[in-house]
Formats: sequence, C-alpha cells, structure tokens
Amino acid sequence: MMRLTVIGLGLIGASCCAAIKKRASDWKISGYSRTEATRQQAIARGLIDQSFGSVADAVAGADLVLIAVPMGQFSSIFSEVFQCRDSQTVVTDAGSTKESVIREITALCETPPEWFVPAHPIAGSEQNGVDAADADLYVDHQVILTPCTTVNTDAVELVTSFWALQGASVSMMDAARHDEVLALTSHLPHILAFNLVHVLSDDNEHLDIFRYAAGGFRDFTRIAASDPTMWRDISLANQRSIVTGIDRYVERLERMRKAISDGDSDWIMGSFERARGARRLFSSLADQGVHPVTDSHPSVFKITEANEGITGEIRVPGDKSISHRSIMLGALADGVTTVEGFLEGEDAIATVKAFRDMGVQIDGPNEGRVTIQGVGRDGLKAPAAPLYMGNSGTSMRLMCGILAGQLFDSELTGDSSLSRRPMRRVSGPLARLGAIIEPSADGVPPVKIRGGQTLKGCHVDMQVASAQVKSALLLAGLYAEDETSITEPAPTRDHTERMLEGFGYEVTRDGATASMCGGSRLKACHIDIPSDISSAAFFLVAASIVPGSNLTLSHVGINPTRIGILEILNLMGADIEILNRREVGGEPVADLRVRYAPLNGVKVPRNLVPLAIDEFPVLFVAASCAEGRTCVTGAEELRVKESDRIQSMVDGLSILGVDIKATPDGALIKGGGVDFRFSGGTVEAREDHRIAMAFSVAGLLCRETIVVKDCANVATSFPNFIGLARETGFPLTVLP
Repeated sequence: MMRLTVIGLGLIGASCCAAIKKRASDWKISGYSRTEATRQQAIARGLIDQSFGSVADAVAGADLVLIAVPMGQFSSIFSEVFQCRDSQTVVTDAGSTKESVIREITALCETPPEWFVPAHPIAGSEQNGVDAADADLYVDHQVILTPCTTVNTDAVELVTSFWALQGASVSMMDAARHDEVLALTSHLPHILAFNLVHVLSDDNEHLDIFRYAAGGFRDFTRIAASDPTMWRDISLANQRSIVTGIDRYVERLERMRKAISDGDSDWIMGSFERARGARRLFSSLADQGVHPVTDSHPSVFKITEANEGITGEIRVPGDKSISHRSIMLGALADGVTTVEGFLEGEDAIATVKAFRDMGVQIDGPNEGRVTIQGVGRDGLKAPAAPLYMGNSGTSMRLMCGILAGQLFDSELTGDSSLSRRPMRRVSGPLARLGAIIEPSADGVPPVKIRGGQTLKGCHVDMQVASAQVKSALLLAGLYAEDETSITEPAPTRDHTERMLEGFGYEVTRDGATASMCGGSRLKACHIDIPSDISSAAFFLVAASIVPGSNLTLSHVGINPTRIGILEILNLMGADIEILNRREVGGEPVADLRVRYAPLNGVKVPRNLVPLAIDEFPVLFVAASCAEGRTCVTGAEELRVKESDRIQSMVDGLSILGVDIKATPDGALIKGGGVDFRFSGGTVEAREDHRIAMAFSVAGLLCRETIVVKDCANVATSFPNFIGLARETGFPLTVLP
C-alpha cells in the first residue's frame, strides 16, 4: 500500500487522484485544499480517502506528496511541507516552470533536498477544479522530471513510477532547458491566445466577430479559457524565457507584416511552406508516441515471436549521412539547391535548424523535399545561441569542420547521449589545420569553436577509420589555404567526396587519400537521396532469420563504402538478390530482395568492418541465430557510438540467452542454429536508436516476450520504423 498526499485539488491534482484510484485501488490518498467545499467535493466524488484542513495533517505519514498548486502558492506550501514531512517522505510538484521552483527551494533549504523531485506533466485542459478531474488525463502524455544533482535515485524512481502508473511517458531534462522549451511550446501559445481574444474583445463589434468566427479561431483561442491566475503565475515564474520567446515572435510577425504590406508573395509562401513542413514533422513524431519537446523520449517496445514471415515491399527513409551533407553543402553553395528523399528524422532536422540559426533560408522538409537558399561559402551568420545538435554525432563533428573556418565564435551542444561522445578525435586533427576546437575538460560536448582563425592545408594521416573525422577535415579544407589531404587507414563512406564533386568542387582521390584545395566555390545542384542501407539492415536481417520471409526493399543506396552489411550477410549464407541497379545523383542505387535462409557463423573480414560499422548491432542478432561461431574484430569504433555498442549488445543478448563474449574490439558469438529462439526478458537500449531496433529484430524469434527499454531515440534516424515494422509483420507494440 502506498500513502499519497495531494496538495491542491484543481484539475492537475484531482486528475492524479482519479488516475490512481482507477489503476491502484490499494493506494490511500489524502487531500488538502484551502477551501472546505473543495475538500468535501473531492471526498464525495471518491477522489480522496481523507480530507485535511492543514498541510501538516495531510502530509503526516505520506510516502509521496504531490504539490499541485498555482506557481504563486508553491513557495509557501513547500515551506510548510519542508517543516512537517516525515523522514521517508518523497515530495514532487506539477508546476509548469522548473527553474523558479528550484530557486525557491534553494532559498529555503540552501541545497535542493535529496527527497524533492521537480516534475511537470504536459497535459491539461481549459477546464479547472475538482469537477474537471479526468482519470485518463495523463495517458500517452509526457511528464518531464528535472531532478537536481543532489537527488536520491530512489526518490526519482518513485516519482517516475507514480506518473508511469497513470499512463504517462516520463523523461528527464535540465531545468533551464525545460523552461526554454516550454516557454515556446506552451507558455507563448497561451499568451498569444489570451492576447488575441483580448484584442478582439476591445472591438466595438466584437460580438459579431465572435459570432461568425471560423473553426481556426475557436481552435487557437480555446486555451484562452484557461485559469487566468495560473497563467499569470507561470508568466512571472518563467519571465526570462517567455520574454525571449515573445521577442522572437514579434520579430517574425514584423517580417510577415512587411511581406504582406509589400506584396512579397514569395516570402509569404516560403514562410508558410516551412511552417507546414515543420508541423508535419511534429505530427509524424507525435503519431509514433514521441513528443519532440524533450532531450530524450523514453518509450518501451514489446515484441513477440513472428508467427509468419517478414514480407512485402517497402522503402525505408532516406540516407541519414547524405541528408546531413545535402543541407551543409547546399547552405554553403551559391544558388538554390533542391533535395528529394530527405530523411525527416530528428538528427537531420537538427542540422536543418542549425543552418537556419546561421541565417540560411531552408524550406521544408515536406514529404522529403527541401529547398536551400545557399548563402555561399562565406555567407553564414553568427548564431544568437549555442547550436543544439540533439542526438546527432554526425552533425556535431562535421559542423566542427565548417565552423572552424568562420569569422565568428560558436558553440555546439547536444542531448544527454551526445554529451557523452568523444570529440577530441575530431578537434585534434582539425588543430593540424590551425582550427581551435575546445571540447569540455572530459573531451566531450559542449564544444566551443573559435572563429577568425587562418586555416592552412596540410596532410593528415588518420589514426582511426572515421568518415565523420575525414569529412570534418574536408569541410574545413574549403576554408584552408593551399591543399588539404587525408589518408585513412581503411575505407570509410565517401559521401562527402561524392557530394563535393556534385556541387562542382574538385576532389582528387588516389587510393586511400583524398585531396582538395581551398578557396573554390560550391555551385547549387539537385540531390536525390537514396534509402539508407543502415536502416534497411534491420529488415535485411529480420527477413533472413524468420522462416517464410520474402521482402523487397526499394531504392536502397549501395555505395561501395556502405555495403559491408550485404557482403557479411552473403558470407553467412543469406539469400539477398540485388535488382534494378542504377545511379541516382551520383550514388549507386538498387532494389534488394531478401528471403529466409539458414545462416552460418563467420569470421568477419577486418576490411569489411568499417563498411558496416553502424550495422553491427543487428549483425550480432544475425550471428546469434547462425550455425556456429561468429568472430568480430577491429570494431573498437563501436565503443564510442551513441552507446558502447559492443557492451550494450553483449549485455542484452546475454539476458536473451545468447552465448556471447565481448572483446576489446569486437565479440565472439556462438550461434544457436536454425532451431534457436531467444529467451524472453527485458533489455536496455541505452538511448541508442540502433540498439533499440536491433533488439526489436531479435524479438521476432523469441520463446517469450522481449521488452526493450529506452527506445525513443529511434526517431533520430528512422522516424517511421514502427509503422514499417508492423507493415512487414513485426508483432511490435509501444508501451508508455
């Protein structure tokens, strides 16, 4: 039995009571409200078991206290809770701003107490009070926790389970970042709605205006019926971030006013098309249960064994590597670059936003189409704030090369996963050209780039085979005096070299060495992006291991530096047919037909490892189902991806009954053969999109259900993975 105390019985608090009563009948709920009538109303509706007229009496003996009062009342309520809580009591809140909450408790306690967990449920209604209580208010909605470094992990787990019990998806975020994001996505829209209705109500004929208002007006201004007291308090509590948001909006509105006044139809059309594309992206992510308002989106996949084969014909999203580069080079080109097949995933969108923040007009993405108004090699402008790269290591490392040649200083940040990835591997080689790139003391993001440096070309012998480092050097070479040349120890993807040539920039390739001279210009072009073979890999393995499978993947890029996955699977005995070979925009493309075939373990040739580095998580799954032993060596790069992918796969596959052993640069996997089935269990994706999808493939051959946690970053590279997986026969469900 849990003892819950809810302080504040308005919409938020009362809905929590209703949700717990519906889902956990053994919980005992105490309620406090300043008015007796509200307390009795909550008792009468069965929302609480006990009503108290003082905070001290309500809190006594509680395991968990939820403070759900308007922001203006929080400080006084928390002060009372602080003085009377029992030693084991965990306290959380439901306020819409978090920095103000942390400031207030710090003023009272000096240090944020280990038993307090700030939280914000992103759900609500224009209704308020006990009568508005909704037991399903939080189902499929986000709750963001912003715990301080002093918090006890058990307290975080209790608050997480409290919200998860109500059907919410719980995620973590820095308090300052939370307030910035919510100022734009929640607080500013409410303020705009209140003010639009206010403006119209001042009109002498406002009754006729309201009477004939269209649906758009009703939809937009619905939130102006919300509680004015609550929104006054929020406006003052998050003052700095909201004022910044208003300033940005006013600037955009003034630009729109001028365009309308001047009859500038092209600018108006471009603005509307860009907004429509962004709205479609939001809808796409929301449809997957992913809410693009947090640094991470924890969600859970549940997979049961496939009773039938993986079948059909699908086209996976556009190649992520090429999508990134199309934006970068299109922005630096002279003229208008058009793109088709652009990957509308969060990683690629992070690149789009970064260049918009540096003054580049980019329209779209809209159904994979993007138009980039190039500003030329020297046309980027200093961003007003650090450039946020989300989960995208490619964006951050390649951007280091571009920003090294600018006149302005800049800073790159990322989410919690990206903030653990090593950046000295790119800052060190770039320093050879004269760049000043400064990661944090631990060699991880944030990364600061000093502008105004004179870059000088030189030769770099790379110590590690990395397309990202090679590309960063080539992009810095655009701004360097004389020749820049790079020799890599093993072949890596050559999309940057190919695309530079497509933009009319001469790149000389001689074996393992690529060379270029700085100072030339890029010429805008059209880019048709093929489907990403790294995304196709999950379906190639799925169809290879599930009996009865017959699947065709269309328009897949088969760049020679990317087909390691095909060569390794062929060595294992997979039945993959390459059809309709062709070339699109300088990149080789084909349709891939894959049918079930028994696989054999192999010693993966070291020369194929760099050509399949991103595909090894799912190749580990294939090896688990093969007959005999598979040995992977030379893949130490896997340890510094979004997670330590070697250890992540070894830990998860061991839980699922696979005989697997990690080595410093790979793994030894003893496959179970044609009759093998993974055992059920719960595994961790560790905020790594490829780990999550790999374990989803493993679930197709499981004796019992496999649950994969931390799957939400799948949207960074494969935004419609869930839909395509289900379409081809994956019995996959998403849990809150």
